[in-house]
Amino acid sequence: MASQPDATAGNLFAGLPPTGEAEEQFVQLLQRPGLVIERIVSSGQASPPGFWYDQPRAEWVLLLQGEALLRFADEDEARRLRPGDWLDIAAHRRHRVEWTAADRLTIWLAVFHGEEGAPPRTAVGAQHS
Repeated sequence: MASQPDATAGNLFAGLPPTGEAEEQFVQLLQRPGLVIERIVSSGQASPPGFWYDQPRAEWVLLLQGEALLRFADEDEARRLRPGDWLDIAAHRRHRVEWTAADRLTIWLAVFHGEEGAPPRTAVGAQHS
C-alpha cells in the first residue's frame, strides 16, 4: 500500500490578534504550485486613498467573520461583505478594500490561484478607517 503524504492541519480562529491591531495579519496556510491559501485578519484597515490592487493571480475570497466594503474599479458602488459572502476576483481586476469594521475582527480566507508567484501582502500604508 502506498504511503499517504503527511497531513497539515490547524484552526482558522487560533492565534488571532487583538481587535484594533495597527497592522493587518497575513498567515499563509498552504502553498502549492499555482495555489496559495491565506488567512487575513483586518481590524479597521482600508486600502490607502487612490490605491487599487492589480494582482497577477485570481483570488477567491471568503469573509468568515466581521464586515467589509470591497470596491471594484469598474463598479459604481462598493460591495458590502458579511460572514459567508465570497467572491472570485479575476486576475488584474482592480479592486480595493474601502472599509473593515474597527470594533471587531474581520477574518478573510483568500485562495490565490492561477499564475505562480507570491500573493501581494498589504497595501503599503494601509490605513484604519
